[in-house]
Amino acid sequence: MTQKADREQVRQQNRGVILQTLRRAGTMARIELGQATGLSPSTVTAITADLLSEGLIEEWSDTPADLPAPAHRGRPRTLLSLAPQAASVLAVKLSLGKADLILADYSGRHLAQAKISIDTLGTPAAEFGALLAEKIRNFLDRNEPGYPRLAEIVVAAQGFIDTRVGTVVWSPAFKEPGVEIVAPLKRAFRVPCRISNDVNMIAEALHGSNPLRYGGSFAVVFMDFGVGMALYTDGQLFTGETGSAAEFGHANHIPGGRLCQCGKRGCMEAYLGIYSILRAANGLPDDFDPWKLEVGPDTLPELVARAQAGDRKALDAFAEAGRALGYGLARVIALFDPRLVAITGTGMLAFGLLETAMYQALKEALVEDLRKTIPIEPHSSTEDLIGMGTISGALRRLDLASFATSRGPARRALGTDNRKSPVQV
Repeated sequence: MTQKADREQVRQQNRGVILQTLRRAGTMARIELGQATGLSPSTVTAITADLLSEGLIEEWSDTPADLPAPAHRGRPRTLLSLAPQAASVLAVKLSLGKADLILADYSGRHLAQAKISIDTLGTPAAEFGALLAEKIRNFLDRNEPGYPRLAEIVVAAQGFIDTRVGTVVWSPAFKEPGVEIVAPLKRAFRVPCRISNDVNMIAEALHGSNPLRYGGSFAVVFMDFGVGMALYTDGQLFTGETGSAAEFGHANHIPGGRLCQCGKRGCMEAYLGIYSILRAANGLPDDFDPWKLEVGPDTLPELVARAQAGDRKALDAFAEAGRALGYGLARVIALFDPRLVAITGTGMLAFGLLETAMYQALKEALVEDLRKTIPIEPHSSTEDLIGMGTISGALRRLDLASFATSRGPARRALGTDNRKSPVQV
């Protein structure tokens, strides 16, 4: 029984590797799949035969249709690609007052996108899930009948997330705690639904785009209005018992220190978030309420311009933020020993003003061997990494679900036909 289980696990892993390789590459011949994955030709042939029969991949010739037959010598290559019509997934990125929606097919291609307004602060916690379901239904109906069967909905949200019960425990986007998300969506759409911290989805995006570089164990720090972190361990996203692991921004940096937007004092975010840098640069007291600060898209560029013009208060605020980041990273590196640390978010605009103080703090806090063997990688991508990661994680789960389905009764598609199901709340 153990040997059979081991064989099944290896087969599942190999299927996943082939599907994910095709998703990144688009199209490949079988021989190229073997070279890219390291799998034997017989393994590639056997697995792709199964995937073809299940409707998860497609096979076609690369011979141009209009090329005269006599002019083409030799046997044309047969290429494989994912079958986009096998399923679709929906990513929902929740933030203050808005939701970004992305519908993607099984190949990962975006079918439709929308940015919608939704009253996160004013809607009672008990009613928000129903409101979100209504907004999603309107979005899907606008794009019907052009999308494949919906197989999963994934919500990425700011703050503390409890993945066990599908709620936002606390978030700056909501006025009330304990906002139920997953259960109302499941009732409305009758498909698997998940919720995750938004920074975790950045780690998923990096891993999905380059699993060789962003594999094994690595950390992601997200710097924006708030501050977050995600951890990958042994090739898997680490979320802890409830889904709220790696709350870097709300780990204490200085006991009794500056007031954080979460209501506690001395959090890392209270020194490193954009609002905290603004508070310090304007000479406001440490207990000045973050919610009374006017922070918008132009806040950080204006602060950077002030610092570059020689404004001493702005320069000191960025230096203090850099020191907080350095000491925080030192704790993470000492405890976690990651392969690398990626830093991303809109805060990267100011990284040049932070890094000297950050490296000085790392030098003070870490032994040299640890400090020099773990690279810190500024990642200033303008791509929507949260949306990309949410889609990427959902599709990898579908790859695993396809293996479970192939072991049981045959099904034509991964999703269920739910396009016309009523919203039930």
